[in-house]
Parts: sequence; C-alpha cells; structure tokens
Amino acid sequence: MAERTGTVPFTYSQETFHTWYKVVGDIASGARPLVTLHGGPGISHHYMLPHAVLAHSHSTPVVFYDQIGIGESSHPANKPPGFWSMDLFINELDNLLVHLGIRDDFDLIGHSWGAMLAVHYASNRHPKGMKHLVIADGTSSMELWAKGTDKLREQLPTDVQAALKKHEAAKTTNSQEYHDAVMVFYKKHICSMDPWPKLLLQSFAAMEKDPTVYTTMIGPSDIHITGTLRKWSCVDQLENIPCPTLLINSELDEAQDVNYIPIFTKVNKVKWIQLAHSTHLAFFEDPERYFSIIRNFLEKDCQ
Repeated sequence: MAERTGTVPFTYSQETFHTWYKVVGDIASGARPLVTLHGGPGISHHYMLPHAVLAHSHSTPVVFYDQIGIGESSHPANKPPGFWSMDLFINELDNLLVHLGIRDDFDLIGHSWGAMLAVHYASNRHPKGMKHLVIADGTSSMELWAKGTDKLREQLPTDVQAALKKHEAAKTTNSQEYHDAVMVFYKKHICSMDPWPKLLLQSFAAMEKDPTVYTTMIGPSDIHITGTLRKWSCVDQLENIPCPTLLINSELDEAQDVNYIPIFTKVNKVKWIQLAHSTHLAFFEDPERYFSIIRNFLEKDCQ
C-alpha cells in the first residue's frame, strides 16, 4: 500500500507555518479520501493510525495530519491564548484539503476534540465537497461535555473525587495526586485496555513534550475545562451541516449521550450508533465492530 508524507505551508495572521501530513493509499486512484482529525487538542495523529485499515481493506485513501502546535507540524511559540482558536484549525484544515486537491470530494472523521473541530467546520463552512461526516466520541458544546463528565465523576471512588476537587479548588492540578486521580477516570472512560496501546502512548507523549495547545484550550484535564474552549458551542449552527452524518460513542465513553442529542435532533440526515464494549477509543477496544460501522456508513449513508 502506497504511503507518502509531506508538509504544507499554512499562512495565518500574516505568519507562515507548516502542517505535516501522511497519506495511506493513492489519492489519484479516484476513490474518495477520508480525512482524519485527531483529538486533544494537542495530541498527535499517531493514535488515529488504526484508521489506515480502511485503505488496506477498502481502498479508501486515508489522510492523517498533525494539527499546528503538535507532533511534526510547526510549534508557534509565545502566542496569546486567543491565537489557539477554532478559526485557526478550520483554516488549517481547509488549507490542507486545497493542497492535496481533494476539497471538492472527501469524507471527514473527527475523534474527540477532532470531532468538535469537524462539527465546527461542517456547520460553519458547510463545504459542498464533504460527502460524509463521522463524529466519533465528541460534542457540539463544552457545556454538554462538562455535564456528561461531571456525571461520570460522581461515580468515581470517593477518595478520587476528593483529590480532584481539592486540587482543582487549590489550583494545584500539576500535582502527582491530581494526575493519578485523573488517570483513574481516563482508564475507565478513555481507554480500558491495560496496558494502553503503544500508538496511544505515543500521542500522549507528544502532548507531554509540548502541552501548549492542550493546556491553553482545555486546561489541566478533560474533566476540568478551564481553557479557551470552555464556552465553545456550535449548537445553533448544526442545521447547516450539509451531508450525511454518523455519530459514534459508547456507554462508558467520556463523551456521554447528552453531547449528541442536539446533533441527532438538528442534523437533517443523521445516524447514531452506540457501542457496548468500549469507552472513548473503540477503534482500539472493539476495532472489528467500529470499522465495520465506518465502512457501511461511507458506502450506504444513513439508510
């Protein structure tokens, strides 16, 4: 299977940066490519690489890239918090699509933060060339995200809950005790595998190497949102999503059902599938079922 990597110049606010990308499969084959948006924000593309199976088994070219600020892409330094915005990232996505020559015909899948980015892109830019949208384990509102994770926090052991509350109140979230408490949540609601897959660890390591994007936009953890995304919502724009849309989450997912209700009720052509045997990363925990759903959707829409 053909693979190629490269970088794309990306100009934003009169500065030029570079976006690193990888294509598995042949875009020139005529098959519609699937563009993947990784999570975080600020976690590298590596953990999304299992989606390359769609190129090997389905002849679908799959595009991966590191969003600006992470991995192999440019790491702008000393930027004000407002620099790290939805506008930045949807412009970067558009720039990549144009560079690869696929903006007029592509499918898009976003996971977690990448799902938020995909929803924002689809509902605000409503690109005519996007034929299918997959929203995996995401949301259309950080308020809804917090409602879901707050409910899950209440189910944690009391000592874990106490540690989280103590350090969040004291603003000592850099402490080891807070980190350990967050990991109790993550191991239950992000990935239940033990040990975690190497690709997932590689993505987290990239974020730890440069946490700028994550800490600026999210804060100390997925379950305590203090960053610039804390008031983000595109619920009022969801009717603008122009193409068939698939929602995927799991019962134990940190992306709880409350996140999907506005999308499911407002998008014109939508399908929602909840997986039973996974958390936030079904493509590691239940890959056969997950990729079967993706394949069927890309072939058959929302029938």
